[in-house]
Amino acid sequence: MPHEIDPAFMALPMRSLADAALQRATELGAEHADFRFERIRSQDLSFRDGRLEGSRDGEDVGFAVRVLHQGTWGFAAAVDLTPDVAVRTAEQAVDLAKVSRELSPSRVELAAEPVHPDVTWVSAYDIDPFAVPDSEKIDRMVGQSMRVLAQASVDHVTATLQQVQENTFYADNHGTVTTQQRVRIHPEFEALKVDADSGRFETMRTLAAPAGRGWEYATGADGVVDWGAALDELGPLLAEKFAAPSIHPDSYDLVIDPTNLWLTIHESVGHATELDRALGYEANYAGTSFATLDQLWTLRYGSPIMHVTGDRTTPHGLSTIGYDDEGVQTQSWDIISGGTLVGYQLDRAMAAANASALGTTRSNGCAFADSPGHVPVQRMANVSLQPTDGGPSTDELISQVEDGIYVVGDKSWSIDMQRYNFQFTGQRFYRIRGGEIDGQVRDVAYQATTTDFWGSMAAVGGPQTYRLGGAFNCGKAQPGQIAPVSHGCPSALFRDIRVLNTAAEGGQ
Repeated sequence: MPHEIDPAFMALPMRSLADAALQRATELGAEHADFRFERIRSQDLSFRDGRLEGSRDGEDVGFAVRVLHQGTWGFAAAVDLTPDVAVRTAEQAVDLAKVSRELSPSRVELAAEPVHPDVTWVSAYDIDPFAVPDSEKIDRMVGQSMRVLAQASVDHVTATLQQVQENTFYADNHGTVTTQQRVRIHPEFEALKVDADSGRFETMRTLAAPAGRGWEYATGADGVVDWGAALDELGPLLAEKFAAPSIHPDSYDLVIDPTNLWLTIHESVGHATELDRALGYEANYAGTSFATLDQLWTLRYGSPIMHVTGDRTTPHGLSTIGYDDEGVQTQSWDIISGGTLVGYQLDRAMAAANASALGTTRSNGCAFADSPGHVPVQRMANVSLQPTDGGPSTDELISQVEDGIYVVGDKSWSIDMQRYNFQFTGQRFYRIRGGEIDGQVRDVAYQATTTDFWGSMAAVGGPQTYRLGGAFNCGKAQPGQIAPVSHGCPSALFRDIRVLNTAAEGGQ
């Protein structure tokens, strides 16, 4: 059932502040001015061994004015919610644009976007987690933690519950007005086993990803996660992992579960196809990209069965929204088709400046700021590997492997500053022999270059293997910002991938 936007947010004076700020910016000669008012509510609960260890509640409320004045950006933000402050903030944004003009190498133009007058959008969820009493959340998390701790092979258990409600009001001097609300949540449990004699330890974590859902996701009422089964398997899986043999380093065929592959997509495809990164704008902080603009339409990114889309429209995606922070209606588009690079993630300025090379004159809705005090930057959409219609199940993929490893769950990762050389580990690994699972192994990491790895993809699972992974905290920009993002993918088969023994590599 669709929700109305929180009345407490709607009661805030965003429209009067927007009118005051936009009128003043226009009077001062801004060819473009936008006003963004945000309220971001967050709650984090953490638990150890069935006891509440930490609780943090936060609320960030404020507004920002961004202008283009004679082709130069200006930006200012404030937290005092009065029309006089809104006017002064607009004046500050214009003053900053004037000061910055001498430092700007070229005039900024914005890609055209239809006017969206007074539209609203609310994400898909059933129960707002902020409407649930804290006592109910704590009781559930404590009870589930104790369920894990009671298992024979578990020495300790940690748990976290992260929740966010994000409200955004946007208006610009061309007539677009958007009001939006989205909710996201992430319950997580991790079991730990320690060998007292050697000090060696292993962990096992639940695989339920963060999601653009409500409290029903944490209880299992929506049927997405069977929390009882997920918790009860942690102890046996952890015991098996602890007793598993260490992997022999070599080249193996890999069947990678979507609970692991989403992160490889995030790092090697998602970040690599952000156009600002490909153009070199992140070079001094989070790196550039090997997938440069001159290679669009020609770069062989992966095998011909590789089809990757970008979108900000997937139901329950963490990056899903109706309109971005530039008033652009969100969309879905191809990034890699038939294994070839065919698109990037864009904001309005980048779309306009590179229209001839891109073959498009419109942004695909990838501008986002993580707070009212930050300027929108180009941020990642939900970047997803598409399944094969009628494609194989995970078991059928495994049956195609004579000697290999099945990789489940994400853990640590490492990738270079051009998103090209990488290695990833996982939660658990199963040896495949003769097309069948033959128990867990441990100390596994897979290593490759981005194009070699995706070029080795020999089969992609069907829609029945597809699921969303993701993270709340993708980092970028200076000053640093974080953004939530999901990545969907099926299981997939990769041939002849180099596998390292992490214990040996670490000198253990």
